[in-house]
Amino acid sequence: MKKILIVGKKSFIGSHLYDYLKNFFYVKIISFKDLNNKNVNYFDYIINCSIHPNYVRHKYNKNFDIDLKITKKILEGSTKYIFLNTRKIYKQKFNIKENSYLNPIDNYAKNKITTEKILLKKIKNRLISLRISNILGKRKFLRNRRCHNLFLDNFIKYRKNRKIIEFKDCYKDFITIDYFNKVIAKIIKKNISGIYNLSLGKKVYLSEITMWLDVKFSKNIKFNSKKDHKNSFTLNNKKLIKKIKISISKKQVMNFCRKIFK
Repeated sequence: MKKILIVGKKSFIGSHLYDYLKNFFYVKIISFKDLNNKNVNYFDYIINCSIHPNYVRHKYNKNFDIDLKITKKILEGSTKYIFLNTRKIYKQKFNIKENSYLNPIDNYAKNKITTEKILLKKIKNRLISLRISNILGKRKFLRNRRCHNLFLDNFIKYRKNRKIIEFKDCYKDFITIDYFNKVIAKIIKKNISGIYNLSLGKKVYLSEITMWLDVKFSKNIKFNSKKDHKNSFTLNNKKLIKKIKISISKKQVMNFCRKIFK
């Protein structure tokens, strides 16, 4: 049985991932502060879901790079590392491929590019870097510290206010936390490595997803009649799907959204 270590005990992704992966593998989940008490080379895979606030807000500094600190512990072993990258590293457009032009929109994205390059150099074919689109799902720990908000966090905030708000109707790329978990399990079972986009690969307009989440509240949102393609994107996911043989449909995303607030 493959042995998996997840770092980020109270993180959104880590907590969901642990609940799913433990059905198939031997899995431990810890906080980053407890990492020194673990023999990380005992594990076949490490997945880091924790992040330092300064890594998000400021220019790159290796002292705040948790991924780098973890991989330094596995340089001499055979442990593989699943690095959670972001779609924010790309210039926004339709059908972005892994070799598309990189145009990071903030310090967080710039730092992710830097970390990915360092990890590729250090652990080479033991790295799986996933450039991930927006993940939909509810947090298990609502009061833990957050370095940045998810799309659903912002939606919930607006939904509580119940005020009339206006948005440009751009399209985004969404996956569910359930699909994300299945992808990670498949990656481990297939024993792949490399850089991949993890996405739906199809356009989901904000006017669509807000209606899926809450039909009643969606009436409080006014969308500009002119579509906003400048701030829109989808990630091409064919490279990963070819390897793991599973995908997600727009209908599955819609059905997931409709269940969130039930």
